[in-house]
Amino acid sequence: MSMPTDETTRSRLPDPNRFLPDLEQIATGMMNATRNGSIPESTIHLVQLRAGQLVGSTYHTVRQTGLLRSAGESEERITAVASWRDAPYFTDAERVALELVEAVLTPNPHGERVPDPLYAKAAGHYDEKALWTLTVVIGQVCFFVPVALVAKPIPGRPLGENYSG
Repeated sequence: MSMPTDETTRSRLPDPNRFLPDLEQIATGMMNATRNGSIPESTIHLVQLRAGQLVGSTYHTVRQTGLLRSAGESEERITAVASWRDAPYFTDAERVALELVEAVLTPNPHGERVPDPLYAKAAGHYDEKALWTLTVVIGQVCFFVPVALVAKPIPGRPLGENYSG
């Protein structure tokens, strides 16, 4: 299936910066916080791709897939994010990051979403700064999930070209 070709296709809502001028500053701050070098850029995009898959956001999955491709990630790694648990393409650190985003975004009927053993596993791969960064990476995508699901920007189109009126 291809992207809409109608140039009048826009999101449901207008540019939020018209109403919320501080939003761009918040988004920039979150992006700067996640790009501090404590975890690889590829891990950020893998985690955010998985988050997009979990919440059913085509906008996020298309965006993160595009960013991963632009960064030179293999099609096998990108495709395998959906089935990462048995895919041979990920490092142990990437696996725990993917497990962490799933834990945060998936209800656990048997207790905490992020139980102590999962935290300990994550702490075995990431120092405190990297754990905070990974936490903010998950928070960053969660911050924009409602934008994608409510405003419904057009997947693959730059944000500036996405908004109605």
